[in-house]
Amino acid sequence: MIKNWLKIAFINYRKNWLSTIINILGLSVGLCVFLLIYIHWQDEKSYEQWVPDKENIYFVENGSPAFGIMSSSSYPEIFVSKEKFSEIEDGLVYNEWGKQKLTVGDNSAYVSGSASIDSFFKFFPFEKVAGNYQNALSDDGKIALSEKTAKLLFGDDYLNAVGKSVKSDADDKIYVVSTIYKLPEGNTVFKPDFIHRNPYMEESKDKWTNYNYNGFFRLKPGTDIKALEQKLSRQMQEQDVIASKKWGYKIDKKNLATVYLTPLSKMKLDARSNGINKGDKKSIMILLGLSVLILALSGINLINLKTAQASQRAKEVGVRKVVGSTKSGLVLQFLLETFLICLVAYVIAFAMVELFLPSYNQFLGKEIKLSDPKLFIYTGLLLILFSLISGMIPALYLSDFKPINTLKGNFARSRNGVWLRNFILTLQLVISSFFIICSLIIHTQVSYMMNKDLGFQGDQAIQIYFKKTNWENGFNFKKYQRLKAEMARIPGVTDVTGSVNSLGSGTANASIVKLATDTTKTVQTMLGGIDENFLRFYKIKFLSGRDLNWKKASDTISGAVVNETFVGKFGYNPKTALGKEFFTGWDGKKKYQILGVVKDINYSGVNQPVEPIVYFNYDRNWVKNNMSNLQIKISGNDINGTLENIKEFWITKAEPGYPYEYEFVDKQFAKTFEKFQKQQTLFTTLNIVVLVIALLGLFALSSLLIEQKLKDVAIKKTLGASEKTIVWDLTKRFLLICFIAVLMSIPFSYYAMNEWLKDFSYRIDMPVWPYVLSMILLLILTFAVVSFKAYRATKINLVKYLKYE
Repeated sequence: MIKNWLKIAFINYRKNWLSTIINILGLSVGLCVFLLIYIHWQDEKSYEQWVPDKENIYFVENGSPAFGIMSSSSYPEIFVSKEKFSEIEDGLVYNEWGKQKLTVGDNSAYVSGSASIDSFFKFFPFEKVAGNYQNALSDDGKIALSEKTAKLLFGDDYLNAVGKSVKSDADDKIYVVSTIYKLPEGNTVFKPDFIHRNPYMEESKDKWTNYNYNGFFRLKPGTDIKALEQKLSRQMQEQDVIASKKWGYKIDKKNLATVYLTPLSKMKLDARSNGINKGDKKSIMILLGLSVLILALSGINLINLKTAQASQRAKEVGVRKVVGSTKSGLVLQFLLETFLICLVAYVIAFAMVELFLPSYNQFLGKEIKLSDPKLFIYTGLLLILFSLISGMIPALYLSDFKPINTLKGNFARSRNGVWLRNFILTLQLVISSFFIICSLIIHTQVSYMMNKDLGFQGDQAIQIYFKKTNWENGFNFKKYQRLKAEMARIPGVTDVTGSVNSLGSGTANASIVKLATDTTKTVQTMLGGIDENFLRFYKIKFLSGRDLNWKKASDTISGAVVNETFVGKFGYNPKTALGKEFFTGWDGKKKYQILGVVKDINYSGVNQPVEPIVYFNYDRNWVKNNMSNLQIKISGNDINGTLENIKEFWITKAEPGYPYEYEFVDKQFAKTFEKFQKQQTLFTTLNIVVLVIALLGLFALSSLLIEQKLKDVAIKKTLGASEKTIVWDLTKRFLLICFIAVLMSIPFSYYAMNEWLKDFSYRIDMPVWPYVLSMILLLILTFAVVSFKAYRATKINLVKYLKYE
């Protein structure tokens, strides 16, 4: 029986070779797109799965009225809570420490490190290579090295490195190696090349509102997470009240401090804050949903083409029923035919995934491999499920034919098949229209962001961050002053400046500001510690007042320039704000006076709101040691030559022995668009895939349906109908379905795009033209595809179709 079914299946595949190829091609592409996005999702979900006790470890996040939801915690919040609440077994603080140059004799390594405490290795038990984890970070003089770093510093003798000394070039401090560990092979956000104890922890023990650490709790099994969150939140609210009395700010009773506990295994995607190297779950889920739509589109093609072929199989079904075939037997036969097509598409799809995976990895910046056996199990189950769903409708439809009608040739009179095909074709075109509209709106939004006036001119300006930094004894401040003076003497350099916060890099330092006349009014503000020429360097426009005058002591001590968002937060406008005084969180009880108001510029990317900022003389308080970069404007006469001169100076005099890196400021800011440019690229690619699959399906379907109407065409031609009339008669039904489909897609695409645009602080108004263009484009493509086959139908041999009439 199976052999007979297979024989019939291959006869039908060969007879309908065009629709078979289109089905396989559409399913292969649809499965390939789905698999690529699915393995990306699975890769993101796999972070921290290697941690043995991950189900009891939680990442601590803090919601603050002033700062929003933060990925950081305070030292007492973690360790006082550990002693106070019995549900907490242990606590951990952790910081990514940036890159440092470590030296042993003539060997050095410029590597990324972290700061933590002894319990780090209890929370995250890296494989131990040498030494002992007990007391590995018990004091500030110890350091733990990764196996890779130990090899760079000690060579082949790295296993005997425990107890030996390592010098950090950041603070000229000598550390003793306590242990050597191997980084986990599983996906993890914890990849420190070295770990030492945070030297500033002792200063933070009583500072409840200094959110400086990534905090973690290990909880007892069975802990009520919601109840513990409420206890922790009440504790932080009490501390917030104490801090408000001390610093004189008002508590917002409608927006109190809140503590959230996020499971370690879900931290990568589900952290409420920015987390630690957080993934973009929303984009992944959107793409996954769209890939399911593409897969559904492929299934729709299969269903539609199978039902369109019904007239060819009607007599076969009638004969098989007459000779004793059951309905269930016929259903199984047609399901087998569908499964074979899906199986071939499945194999081709995996081959395509293997082919595209290197480019996909490069696009994502990952190293995903097709090595997880679960992937093949899950996708195998998906194959069976997909075959059942896409095969069951045509199978039931075909098996339901009545032998008496089909054997008499009356099947063509049934309208059931027509309604089913029309419905499925409409659904297919709805999906196509949805993708076209969304692609156009995404393209418009990204173009709007990239072409928006940023409020500054960063062309021909580069930024170089210091690799060797030290936060003690004014090291960074002195280095900045020396390098600025020497850099200004390089031919081709026209100006040099610096700032605490860098354009395109987001907020590096922020604090609370309150009005001198009403200290209950507070605003979270960026620290705009800047050099004398910063505002002129970027040609930032003044809306009122004037720039700071470095020759006037009052300007440099207590003068400030603020942006328009700052004055708006306090209820002023650029003119009424002039002369107003305020206190800052970084300068205690010293008053600053507003001397000028400048146009808003964005430090974090135009998808984020502009933050209030206070520009002031960097050289008047502790902020000066945060000047760890140079911003250099170069002449347009010989850009490449000037860049080479700067490089030579940097690697020989500024930071010898360190890697040299620079970035054009406008390109650095353009990096804030990368996420959305990738979304644009992915959506455009998916849109092309959808259109190709839909149009191929439309072509195959129209071919089959027009083939069934060739006798009608022959009769019309005999009666004198023109080719134009015949083409229009064959095409108009498809155009009507297309028109209805676009109208149906509008509410879905409007809702989806309105939700997507909510992520942007600066967004376009919802345009009308993408909906109109989608209508026009789909009507033109539908007409082009169908009319091509319709025109060919007008060239038929009349004798062939009328000889029996």
